[in-house]
Amino acid sequence: MSQNSARTPRINDLANRIDVGFREALLAAMGESAAATDPSIKVAANPKFGDFQANFAMGLAKSLATTLGKNPREVAQLVVDHLPQSLRDLCEPMEIAGPGFVNIRLKPECIAAALTEMDIPSLGVSDSQGTHSVAVDLCGVNVAKQMHVGHLRATIIGDTISRLYERLGWKVFRQNHLGDWGLPIAMTLAALRRAKTDINRVTLDDLNTAYRNAQMQGRDDEAGLAAARATHVGPHRIAELEAQHDGASAALSDAHDTLRRLQSGDTAIVADWQKLIDVTMREVYETAQILRVDLKPEHNRGESFFRDRLASTVDAFVSANLAMRDDGALVVRFADRERPLLIQKSDGTSLYATTDLAAARYRIQDLGAELVVYCVDARQRDHFRDVFDAVRLIGWTKRSDDSQASLVHVPFGAVLGADKRPLKTRSGENFTLKALLDEAVARGRREVRSRAAVPDAPTSGMSGAELDAIGEAVGIAAIKYADLSCDVGRDYVFDLDRMVSFEGDTGPYAQYAHARISGILAKAGANGATSPIIIGAPEERALAFNLLRYPNAIEDAAAQLAPNRIAAFIYELANTFNAFYQSCPVLRGVDDATRCSRLRLCDLTRRVLADALSIMAISAPTRM
Repeated sequence: MSQNSARTPRINDLANRIDVGFREALLAAMGESAAATDPSIKVAANPKFGDFQANFAMGLAKSLATTLGKNPREVAQLVVDHLPQSLRDLCEPMEIAGPGFVNIRLKPECIAAALTEMDIPSLGVSDSQGTHSVAVDLCGVNVAKQMHVGHLRATIIGDTISRLYERLGWKVFRQNHLGDWGLPIAMTLAALRRAKTDINRVTLDDLNTAYRNAQMQGRDDEAGLAAARATHVGPHRIAELEAQHDGASAALSDAHDTLRRLQSGDTAIVADWQKLIDVTMREVYETAQILRVDLKPEHNRGESFFRDRLASTVDAFVSANLAMRDDGALVVRFADRERPLLIQKSDGTSLYATTDLAAARYRIQDLGAELVVYCVDARQRDHFRDVFDAVRLIGWTKRSDDSQASLVHVPFGAVLGADKRPLKTRSGENFTLKALLDEAVARGRREVRSRAAVPDAPTSGMSGAELDAIGEAVGIAAIKYADLSCDVGRDYVFDLDRMVSFEGDTGPYAQYAHARISGILAKAGANGATSPIIIGAPEERALAFNLLRYPNAIEDAAAQLAPNRIAAFIYELANTFNAFYQSCPVLRGVDDATRCSRLRLCDLTRRVLADALSIMAISAPTRM
């Protein structure tokens, strides 16, 4: 933790100081009988009653009724009378309310001092300076297939979690677990080579089609052929099924031969395989750039990366007597469920689970991650439960310093259409991520150009290129914020009309709040004031408390692996600023001291909004 961030009195620090003061008062007023009493310091639900509330008197009066002989209000007053001077200096005189609640209001100058301490480059956020590390499994595309809407969630949720920990100073290892090895990719490669396709010229659309065709060509209906022969359906139908069976067998044989050559390092096959990866990843990187996601070649850790570790992974489980034979296959069994984890087929080949075990071992033992996070859809919940438990059974969660690493699956829900079913195109196909982003950008640009047509709009007179750039930022923010602002484990309905709105809990609304503040500061001719902060109006007080919550919001979102908590903070801060702006004149009608103080509040709010949006990799335009 940096020296500056350690000094910053945040909301929880203020609450802790109040808690400590009340514990001292309880001990001074009632002795050891109240030593274990929790003052129950909470943020006040209604600001008109104060900033915090202590709720200990009723429970204490009841537990000490025979020895104390005082009602709850009397108990509360007795404790308040014994509060230390350090707490009295921090707070206004306490108020006893109702059946013994203690209402606590901080002095305005104490709030101003806390804000002043926060007004530093770090914004009061703690920095672990790389003493902690986390590996985040994100994106996870399959080679030769286009990205779909599910990859949107795996990518931006993983990127946001990574950014949360980076903001806290952790060392972050982004891990893009590519599906780039095994029979499916060999089937596609074999089909392309049979068709004598020029792999140097293929596009991702070509690969996507080839992938689907390869799956169809390898589909064997042996059961259907047997049934047709048994029921004597006719020679023509039997001939069709025989042709399908023979074709599928030939395609599968070709695919297995291609896989064998790939695994043995055949130069020509490996070169073609690498070209398929390059074509696939070119679009992945382009999409990541549009989404402002930090995803680069050095983050790729595909199935092929772990291929030489699979045998040792299986051997380790066998040596530890954790894997047993089941009809020729190797499985790991668990005491609390019937479902075993299959780690090797009867023919000796490995599975996804084997690769995931090797990957977990690599991330903990090689990278040294103390936390490993998997951003994968909820349908894989049971799979990761089994994998994680197997890793724990064999002891691979133990790190070099004898501490235990944590493995966490962040399961996300589906993106739904208006019919509450998984989002599809009108033709019934899965939406590609590219098509989704193109539509969002187009909608954002239309909205921005429409607003720029109003003569007194901040964007009036801007060039078409400038408006298109803002429109793209708005469209991408709309999609990302809508996704990240909901509980990641829940499905959500994709509604672009609502998402692109400049009002309500949306990305454009948060961006607009930042742009409005930037406009205020530009009119004032200031990028930020350094004058003393004055807290007077209720709206100033509310804005101050929201700003002071920011470091806690980041820590909480990271600890809970919940990007939606950052989105909730952004929305509340934008709302609180708008209430402040409506009620507290900034540029006119106030004295110089108040004007400078409010400009400083504006600037601090702008910086916090921009910083919070950057954690979600959402741009913060200065004009909209």
